[in-house]
Amino acid sequence: MRIKRDKLIIFLPVIISVALVIGILMGNWLTTIRVRNIVSDEVNRQKFSIRPGLNSGSALSLTPKGNKVSSAIQYILNEYVDTISLSTLNEEVLPALVEELDPHSMYIPAREFQRFSEPLVGNFSGIGVSFNMTDDSVAIINTIPNGPSEMVGVMAGDRIIMVDDSLVAGVNMPSDDIVRMLKGPKNTVVRVTIYRRGEKKPINFEITRDDIPIYSVDVAYMVDDETGYIKISQFAQTTYREFMEAIEKLKAQGEKKLIVDLRRNGGGIMEAATMIADQFLDEGQLIVYMEGRSRPRENDYATSRGILKDDKVVVLIDESSASASEILAGALQDNDRGLVIGRRSFGKGLVQEEMRFSDGSAIRLTVARYYTPTGRSIQRPYENGKEDYYHDFSNRIERGELEHQDSIKFDDAQKFITPGGKIVYGGGGIMPDVFVPVDTTGSSDYYNRVRSLGLMYRFAFYYTDRHRESLEPFTTAKDIEAYLDDHDILNAFVQYAGEKGVKPDYADIRTSKIILEKTVKAYVARNIIDNVGFYPIIADIDNTLQVAIDTLSRL
Repeated sequence: MRIKRDKLIIFLPVIISVALVIGILMGNWLTTIRVRNIVSDEVNRQKFSIRPGLNSGSALSLTPKGNKVSSAIQYILNEYVDTISLSTLNEEVLPALVEELDPHSMYIPAREFQRFSEPLVGNFSGIGVSFNMTDDSVAIINTIPNGPSEMVGVMAGDRIIMVDDSLVAGVNMPSDDIVRMLKGPKNTVVRVTIYRRGEKKPINFEITRDDIPIYSVDVAYMVDDETGYIKISQFAQTTYREFMEAIEKLKAQGEKKLIVDLRRNGGGIMEAATMIADQFLDEGQLIVYMEGRSRPRENDYATSRGILKDDKVVVLIDESSASASEILAGALQDNDRGLVIGRRSFGKGLVQEEMRFSDGSAIRLTVARYYTPTGRSIQRPYENGKEDYYHDFSNRIERGELEHQDSIKFDDAQKFITPGGKIVYGGGGIMPDVFVPVDTTGSSDYYNRVRSLGLMYRFAFYYTDRHRESLEPFTTAKDIEAYLDDHDILNAFVQYAGEKGVKPDYADIRTSKIILEKTVKAYVARNIIDNVGFYPIIADIDNTLQVAIDTLSRL
């Protein structure tokens, strides 16, 4: 996202004010306006010509000879029967103003701006805990290392009873409200009352809020002796730094081949994606270019700083990979630099620019399209409106696209050829070089039932909470998995699910045994050692990742 100050910034407030009137006139005013005692000097000043109205009485039809909208706004402000709050109208009309432009232009109210910006900035101010609502209590899953809560002695497994003077346990308080209470400006103090198992009395803590990092590289680890795996969940201001730190760690462990997982990555800051692409490409190779009606073409080329030019690489994508994810995947695919594996990506090729208002609100406006090195725009059509645009995923399911590659219809007008002679298509996302359908292995009615109720996740927290002392000494996913195997974790889960209303179907359980066990164990491991515990365990049932590992082994 590129923030530029140009003529648009100067004139947009005027345009928005004008648009307010359009909304008022279209929604609330009749085609004729009852006018009484209009001061002739005001009418002349606004350059209105007055002709007899079509209705009876004193109705007059007013036709501005100059700029109709600017005349109308002054007329309404001067003559409307009631006082009009422009601030209120701003919040009502601005969303409608950008609503009609494209699916990704948007107005962000001041009260929502921080929530929208935090993932892109990479941090927020808070107390540094992750928690789960269980049995109407706020149960802490873990504390951020060296964060404010850990520093004062808050521990995983603690229950938050009160925040300042507000009771938060046993009152059905929404988790969003609790988050807002725990967040706050840096260096401010929040009082938290904790219940801890084994303690007779609640424990009071005064926690000084501090900047809490939001990580966009979920995990980086070696899947075998020479293959590294990096999962990027979004592209934020800190993503490139996190990526390079992860590469340094993997290189120290012997990495020569790399899997970059962009599945379910909805994008973010484009520069983070292009800087990562730069690490794989030769100097002078085109990464991406942007062009818009008011924006001349702007090219982004690779530099000489790339340290991954000799590494074999594959990129994993799926139907939720969008925007900056598609830039990175498209840059490597179009330069014949790496293979893309998975399913067709989302198809967002629009560039947004942000303009902030003095009250803290903002507009994110689409100002250009981006194009991959071969010249393809991957933006899928949105001419039929936003409803059709966002129903595309369900349409893909109905067409069978997630199971069969040949259900995807390509437009020859969107056909492009890479320098190496590979055919690629634009106009609707990135199509992978190796298609991997949705894996339904191990699916059953029982599995679908417990998954839809979130019972595997809930059980994992329940189990962790009761076996924390035994689990916490373990530091690797392998050790945690071995412990859980020794303690018959699947049987414990089936019993728990039965207590929650899902009766065991042992035929289905046998069918889904592997996926049930791996998922539960991965969640438990995440509760103890975070994502470095989760991903190595879940990898065994991740079909797309297994295809990537096999593909790299043959390169």
